[in-house]
Amino acid sequence: MTPQPILSVRDLCVDYATPTGLSRAVKNVSFDIMPGEVLGLAGESGSGKSTVAFAIARLHRPPAFITGGSIHLAGTDVLGLGDKDLRSWRWRDLSVVLQSAMNALNPVLRVSAQFADMFRAHGIKDRAVIRERTRELFQMVGIRADRMDDHPHQFSGGMRQRIVIAMALALRPKLVVMDEPTTALDVVVQRELLEEVATLRHQLGFAVLFITHDLALMSQFCDRVGVMLRGELIELSTPAAMIADPQQEYTRRLWASIPPLHPSAGAALVRMKETTP
Repeated sequence: MTPQPILSVRDLCVDYATPTGLSRAVKNVSFDIMPGEVLGLAGESGSGKSTVAFAIARLHRPPAFITGGSIHLAGTDVLGLGDKDLRSWRWRDLSVVLQSAMNALNPVLRVSAQFADMFRAHGIKDRAVIRERTRELFQMVGIRADRMDDHPHQFSGGMRQRIVIAMALALRPKLVVMDEPTTALDVVVQRELLEEVATLRHQLGFAVLFITHDLALMSQFCDRVGVMLRGELIELSTPAAMIADPQQEYTRRLWASIPPLHPSAGAALVRMKETTP
């Protein structure tokens, strides 16, 4: 049997209220994510990538409004959920790792206390169970469990990002939305972090919606990539197919904007002549 998508988005429209009327930021966007798949959304700033992510997680706030379309996650009509159901649904079925998430940790609370708050909000009250599950999550992302009672400032940026990812995986969600999760991290830590996420994805089976400006990083991490332009999803394919044969001129120029690691000798000589007095 053909597997069913874990996430199905159809004709999604998101508008922003402005003094001069509604401005459409997302225009009839449709896509599916299969179980365990990593789908990337690429595009320049303002193309609507993060607006799509916030709409899926129902995290948008006025002046943003979902004005059309449907979102279904594992059979749940996301747009039909009330406030109480949303609180229960988030983190159990879907979790979010936002841009600069390492700054989301409360600086005055021990990290273990922040995990405990999250578990208690979802009905897990037993202190011993919370402590044990927090230990397991720390070990899962490669951090010693004896550091769970440290404060956020005692961890490096990469470790704080791992902690936030561990928190996002605490209730075994079916989909993790990662919006620019490697922002402000150096390239070595970025790679280590995404390798960790890839390993955990294979272990736990969750799917990922991955949003970033870094096309090179996306091409290595994602099974499929969607390109957004002015609120529209203009192309959706595998990274290899999109690099070899882009269907849109904007996509071709987007990939061409990545500097080559090994420029041709001719191009290098031209640059040398241009810079030689």
